[in-house]
Amino acid sequence: MITEPTSKYLSNTVQSIQPSGIRRFFDLASSMENVISLGVGEPDFVTPWNVIEASYHSLEQGYTAYTANAGLFELRKEISRYMKRRFGVTYSAEDEMVVTVGASQAIDIALRAVLNPGEEVIVVEPSFVSYAPTVTLAGGIPVPVNTYSEDDFKLQPEQIEAAITDKTKVLMLCSPNNPTGTVLSKGDLERIAEVVEKHDLLVISDEIYAELTYDEPYTSFPAVKNMRDRTILISGFSKAFAMTGWRLGFACGPKAILQAMLKIHQYTMMCAPTMAQHAALEALVNGQKDVVKMKESYRQRRSLVIHALEEMGLSCHVPGGAFYVFPSIEKTGLSSEEFAEQLLMKEQVAVVPGSVFGKSGEGHVRCSYATSVQKLEEAMRRIDRFLQTL
Repeated sequence: MITEPTSKYLSNTVQSIQPSGIRRFFDLASSMENVISLGVGEPDFVTPWNVIEASYHSLEQGYTAYTANAGLFELRKEISRYMKRRFGVTYSAEDEMVVTVGASQAIDIALRAVLNPGEEVIVVEPSFVSYAPTVTLAGGIPVPVNTYSEDDFKLQPEQIEAAITDKTKVLMLCSPNNPTGTVLSKGDLERIAEVVEKHDLLVISDEIYAELTYDEPYTSFPAVKNMRDRTILISGFSKAFAMTGWRLGFACGPKAILQAMLKIHQYTMMCAPTMAQHAALEALVNGQKDVVKMKESYRQRRSLVIHALEEMGLSCHVPGGAFYVFPSIEKTGLSSEEFAEQLLMKEQVAVVPGSVFGKSGEGHVRCSYATSVQKLEEAMRRIDRFLQTL
C-alpha cells in the first residue's frame, strides 16, 4: 500500500489492488540485456500492411474527428456480419454493440453497467490478471473458482453451483483461456449453460482468442441455446489480427445492457480512435487470410514448445487455443515466483509465475509462444540448462 503523504487522497479500493504481476516481470526483463521474453501476451507479427495502409488512407482523407460514440457505423455493420459468418451469432449494428478501446475497456464498462455494490462475480481461475481487480473497481466482489491441470483446467458445472450465493450475478468466462490455453467445447459450454439458466446468471464471455483455436471448431457462448440474451460477448482485434497497440475491441449483447454500457463509454471515453476503427474495418473485410497464416505459425510453435518441455520432464497439457503453454514446475520444488525470478536472473528467460493468475495457477508458469522460432528454440535450451542446475 502506498504510504507517502499524498496517499491519504487515494481511495481505499484502489489502494487494496496489487499492480499487475505480468508487468512486474516484463519491466524487470526490459531492464536487462540478452533477455528472451516469453512473458507478455502479444503477437510478434507486425500488423498486416493493408490494415496499416487503411489507417493512413483514412488520415489522408481527413477522418480525424470523433466517430459516433458506439463506433463507426460501417465498422459495426461489418462486426455484425463477421459475428454471424464466423460464429453464428446475430447482433444489431444499431444498438447491440459498442466499439471500445481494447477488449479490456469493454470488460470494464460491462461490469460497471451491471453490478450493484456487493454483488458477486464468479471468476474462473487461473484467469487473466485484470478480471478480479476490475470487478472490485466496479463495486463487485470477485469469487474465485479454481480449475486444475487434471481436468485440463476446464470449469466443471458443479464448481459453479458450489460458488453461487444469493449475491451471485455474473459468471466470467474466457475461452480460449489466458493463461492456460484451454478451450471449452460445445458440450462443456452446454453443461455450463444449464447452470447459468437455472440460477438466472449473466455471463461475460471474453472471446478475444476465438480465432486462435487449433484442434476443434470453436463455439461462441452466446451461440449456445438460450444464452444469447444472457451473455455480454467481449472481443477485439489485438490477438488474431496482430493489432495490440491499436487498442480496439468491441462488446456485443442484449440492447438494454449494451445501451447502458454505451452511457459509460460516452462519459469516460467518447469513442475509440478513429484511425484505428478504419484499420479494423479493413482487417475484418480483407484480413482473414493473414489470420489463417498467423494461426498456422502459432500451431507449429505450440508443437515445438510442448515437445521441448516434455523432453525436459515438465508436464504440460496441450492448450487448444490462444498462444500460451502453462507447464507444471512443481517437480523443481520452487514456487512459481521463485522459478520465474531465478530463470530470469540465471538464464535471461522471462516467463510469468502462475500465482499471478490465481491460487490454482501456483506450481505453473505461463510461457507465450508468440515469438520467433529461433528465440523459442534458444529459450527452450536455456530453460533446460536452468533445470539441470536445480
